[in-house]
Amino acid sequence: MTSIPCAACRDGDGFTLPFTMAFQPVIDLEARRIHGYEALVRGPAGEGAASILSQVTPENRYAFDQACRVRAIELAGRLGLDRRLNINFMPNAVYQPAACIRATLAAAARVGFPLDRITFEITEDERIDDHDHLSAIITEYRARGFAVALDDFGAGACGLNLLANIRPDIVKLDIGLVRGCDRDSTRQVILRAMTGACRDLGIGVVAEGVERPEELALLRGLGVRYVQGFLFARPALETLAGDGEIAYP
Repeated sequence: MTSIPCAACRDGDGFTLPFTMAFQPVIDLEARRIHGYEALVRGPAGEGAASILSQVTPENRYAFDQACRVRAIELAGRLGLDRRLNINFMPNAVYQPAACIRATLAAAARVGFPLDRITFEITEDERIDDHDHLSAIITEYRARGFAVALDDFGAGACGLNLLANIRPDIVKLDIGLVRGCDRDSTRQVILRAMTGACRDLGIGVVAEGVERPEELALLRGLGVRYVQGFLFARPALETLAGDGEIAYP
């Protein structure tokens, strides 16, 4: 793997395209409260994530990944977020785990955001060939107090290998499995197997993309406690939805 200077790992200021973050709540059904918020990249005027992600290249990927972490943490601190903060990250943009976490630690220190409230989400959109390197990243992150989630589980080809090799703290079930699950017996069998495996392994489960009460009812029946989706709240640009704004079907 190509190395980069450790100085670059500290600053993360090489991504110059303007962007910001929207925050979508993750709901705790049992406690009937917001458990945390996922930070989602947006254009400066609220443009969709694709407007920014389409301009990420192998050359600026590292700087983009670092800039997203810093922006998410700084906004969370400014908004007074007192729950968990979920940040998507690109494992292939992390060259030296101990060095490349410095900008994250510095941002958290600046705004006083507790490290043990941060969850880093690994998306299956990014092909991961070096599982040993990913394991080294996760070991470093856990040593700092971060939790690790496997995002979009069920969408990629290597999900089961990642699950076995890295043992994440949380698995986020992909929207493609959740959408219409109440009307699809095949999805129900797959979701039952996935949630059962995670329960046996002691891994938390979040269902993404919940949009209909019928989907929610099916997930509840499978023992899913944490959900995220338009049924509860859409992402809010540089704003945190409050507990009182969540309507529970």
